[in-house]
Amino acid sequence: MKRNHFLKALGLGALSSTLLHRNAYGREFFEKIGNSYTELSEHVIEKIQFSNVKLQYPRLVGKNARLDLHGYGPQVDICIIHTNRGAMGWGSLRGSRSDAEKMVDRLIGNSVSDLFTTEGGIGDPTLIAFDIALHDLAGVILQKPVYALLGKAEPIITDCYSGMIYFDDLEPTDKPGGVDTILRECQYDYDLGYRQFKLKIGRGHKWMPFQEGLARDIEVTKQVAQAFPDCGILVDGNNGFSVDQFIQYLEGIAGVSLFWIEEPFHETIAQYEKLRGYVKEQRLDVLLADGEANADQQFLNELINRKLLDVHLTDIEELGFTNWRNLIPKLQKTNTHASPHAWGSLLKTHYIAHLAGGLGNVVTIEGVASTSDDVDLSGYKLKNGKLIPPSSPGFGMKLLKQV
Repeated sequence: MKRNHFLKALGLGALSSTLLHRNAYGREFFEKIGNSYTELSEHVIEKIQFSNVKLQYPRLVGKNARLDLHGYGPQVDICIIHTNRGAMGWGSLRGSRSDAEKMVDRLIGNSVSDLFTTEGGIGDPTLIAFDIALHDLAGVILQKPVYALLGKAEPIITDCYSGMIYFDDLEPTDKPGGVDTILRECQYDYDLGYRQFKLKIGRGHKWMPFQEGLARDIEVTKQVAQAFPDCGILVDGNNGFSVDQFIQYLEGIAGVSLFWIEEPFHETIAQYEKLRGYVKEQRLDVLLADGEANADQQFLNELINRKLLDVHLTDIEELGFTNWRNLIPKLQKTNTHASPHAWGSLLKTHYIAHLAGGLGNVVTIEGVASTSDDVDLSGYKLKNGKLIPPSSPGFGMKLLKQV
């Protein structure tokens, strides 16, 4: 999407213009936000490095409705920003490393306040690759956690669900473990502290004959709900159903309470109207969630305006931390929840904990259980289903890897 169309879709055009042309308003405009402007202006970006960190899942993550095995964990590209006064911030790199490397000269020699404000995040949306790292850097300079930069002295604490319950009942292919595998994985995640599970469904789209796959989806949902009565159940179809097929699934799990329904089919107004009608007719207390990746933001806005969508899901890195900061207040005005997609990287889960901690309106956070020798992840605590971010500066994750 072209930059102007992208900003217009988010309603961010006016804000971005203000930030991009800050010199027209003079320094006084920025000094109104307090000492943060002065402190950030004293730090000049001196060096930018690129590297990666390895995250390890506790188990093999299998298939979903459309994709094959998801593996044992990602290698995440990162950027590290250094200032002339010895401050360092880092974060996941949005987009390709080669594209980001071409923009380094646009950052070197600038003060942090030239690129970032505590009130608005990054000023130039074309620098979105460095968005998360600049938030971390600002927190380090100001000695505040990111949630405090967003306005909360103490974070709003939010539920966190396990997003790792895939089609592992189908593995290994020569001797599938069956539903017992799913129950064991839920127990493992329960013991980690999760009190919500997102179950992947849609086995009949690609991996099993439809009716057989539908029966397995229903069986998994019922057994997890029965085995963990104190936990919330979310389901994610990864666009593997038609609306009529998905209603068959809902009929099959009658009596099971779902927290949300995610991407049951590729979003269209007609199919969501039919699903919303069924949900109302059956008096189901469930949220409809969509927009995970490569989403048409204007179309998502239309679904929201038609009261067909309850939870906006676009990935935290795809949309960008700054853009999410600006989107959440707009969603609040329409009584729409946020829950930025985080699958693949626990780093994203932790970024969202600060977004939720500072702004609220995040109904739950996607958890991706991981360990790492490259990053100290220990500051974040998962207790009774709640994800608690640390009060240390920035995002509170120390980079252990030598770069």
